[in-house]
Amino acid sequence: MTTPLLYAACGIVLFSIGLHALLVRRHLLRKILAANIIASGVFMVFIAVGARSEGAATDPVPQVMVLTGIVVSLCFTAVAIALAVRIHNLTDCTTLAVDEESSID
Repeated sequence: MTTPLLYAACGIVLFSIGLHALLVRRHLLRKILAANIIASGVFMVFIAVGARSEGAATDPVPQVMVLTGIVVSLCFTAVAIALAVRIHNLTDCTTLAVDEESSID
């Protein structure tokens, strides 16, 4: 197993774990953490795509995209935490309400 393939596999696993947590968890901070885990998985896949064979130079475009994505992820996290704090201050609740009428049984 080559290093880029290992990075891609780990990125897919992280993306899957984050997506599961994003869909299943109701707590706002856990959803924010799940979104960050998804972003980390995508970054790992981008790094794996940008890697080439042992002797060749790496492609700089995926690396630049990952750096930009890290900045966007940091901004998203800051805004999401600020909104979660605001929701907590207004409702004294940090979990999302479950809509009983729209549940599929």
